[in-house]
Amino acid sequence: MKEKWIVLVVAVVLLTVGNVQGGAIRPGFNSSSLDRTDDGSSGLTPVGFDLNFYGNTYASLYVNTNGNVTFNEAMWVWTPFNMTTTGTPIIAPFFADVDTRAAGSAVVQFGSGMVDGHNAFGVNWINVGYYNELVDKLNSFQLVLIDRSDRAPGDFDVEFNFDKILWETGDASGGVNGFGGESARVGFSNGTGLAGTFFELDGSGVAGHLLDGSLTGLIYNSLNCEVQGRYVFNVTNAPAPGALLLGGIGISLLGYLRRRRML
Repeated sequence: MKEKWIVLVVAVVLLTVGNVQGGAIRPGFNSSSLDRTDDGSSGLTPVGFDLNFYGNTYASLYVNTNGNVTFNEAMWVWTPFNMTTTGTPIIAPFFADVDTRAAGSAVVQFGSGMVDGHNAFGVNWINVGYYNELVDKLNSFQLVLIDRSDRAPGDFDVEFNFDKILWETGDASGGVNGFGGESARVGFSNGTGLAGTFFELDGSGVAGHLLDGSLTGLIYNSLNCEVQGRYVFNVTNAPAPGALLLGGIGISLLGYLRRRRML
């Protein structure tokens, strides 16, 4: 009898959590878009301000279908890799095998805007499907880069905004119906491998951890702000030996939490 009550309580909690409505996605950032594509990318796209990414300065980037932006070259890689060991300069709100070819998926959009009086550049992956042209589950998430040169030249904030995460893996990454296999990763790296220049969110690569169906899902938590589903990272190049400043919390986050397609 006790076990039945435990199951019932867990079910009620999950049902309640599942009804929480995310308000983290910012409007706009939709003046340009990628074609319907699998593993596609934009051309080199101006951000509108300088990004000093821990010693590497960029004014442009590539928007990649698979839930990330890169700086040195466009990236077609569909299976997510570990942010803490990569040599690729990358910022990834949800690195996984996005596929927008099916009519039921929206396309990836991006563009410039403003956030609290600061210039910003954002990318929208709103209602996007997964490989191979599957749209039974759709994800909605966003990346916003915010100019904070008011703090120091080249400083910027990174926002990862989540509204709906229903799948975590494409079929070509070992997933079955969008679950399991080599699942999504959330984080960034400036590609040098130096301490304090990379970060990966707890639960990245762990099946089920980031999904709406889990109490640890991205939409139910936040970082450095009070908006549920929003994770804010302050990329500052002010002197901070041996530490990556994440809004004063520190990199531990206090324990938070060319294959070509053969068609």
